[in-house]
Amino acid sequence: MVMILTGSALSVATDGLSPGSPGIDLKPESFPKRAVNGKVENRQMSKILHLPTARQAGPSTVNGKVTPPRRRKNQERRSREYLTPDEVERMITAAGSLGRHGHRDRTLILLAYRHALRISELVALRWEHTDLKQGLLHIHWVKNGTPGVHPLRGPEIRALRRLRRNYLDTPYVFVTERKGPLTTSTVRKLVSRAGIKAGIGFPVHPHMLRHACGYKLANEGHDTRAIQHYLGHKNIQHTVRYTELAADRFNRFWED
Repeated sequence: MVMILTGSALSVATDGLSPGSPGIDLKPESFPKRAVNGKVENRQMSKILHLPTARQAGPSTVNGKVTPPRRRKNQERRSREYLTPDEVERMITAAGSLGRHGHRDRTLILLAYRHALRISELVALRWEHTDLKQGLLHIHWVKNGTPGVHPLRGPEIRALRRLRRNYLDTPYVFVTERKGPLTTSTVRKLVSRAGIKAGIGFPVHPHMLRHACGYKLANEGHDTRAIQHYLGHKNIQHTVRYTELAADRFNRFWED
């Protein structure tokens, strides 16, 4: 099928374009022709018909260079980049009620929060990194950090023991039904789904659980250097941002 534009239709299709627009010559007599199913079609007109409109979120052309659509900043999509302890607890509860892998998902959120694990560290976590008898978790930080050892508390140990009974004969802690490790995409989806189920008023992603851990430790007044080591930060400046936003340090400013 060939569409022919005339008059006002051609004006709308070419709105915002000029004879100097890169790659397009708007002089009708200069439009190269090609045969399609026995009919003649303008190549340049075909380009015009397929140009993105102002309402489309596609790439744009500026000075002959194609620029990708602008990515929305995180601040435009959510009001903050961390979760409160109450919000995390609600997500853990919500994850446990979502599907047949509820216990796996709630355990993943629990460990991500309490041990500030990044998504890549979650999917790579193996049973050999855990010591459920001694109550220890050996963490291999992926971003310039030194390996660390965290204590495992009662709720985590009980959750991990149950998880191991549910998914036997696999070296990875968080796995699919086929015993393969979860993908980062799957983790993002399950965390997002738990956030929605928990009634969090903005989109939630896995790294927010790591931030939630840092802010909680800072609000409790723990030593900044200790928090740095717990989070696996090589540069303490990455840790300071948590203490700078810790509201509890202002608690004694007003004694009412």
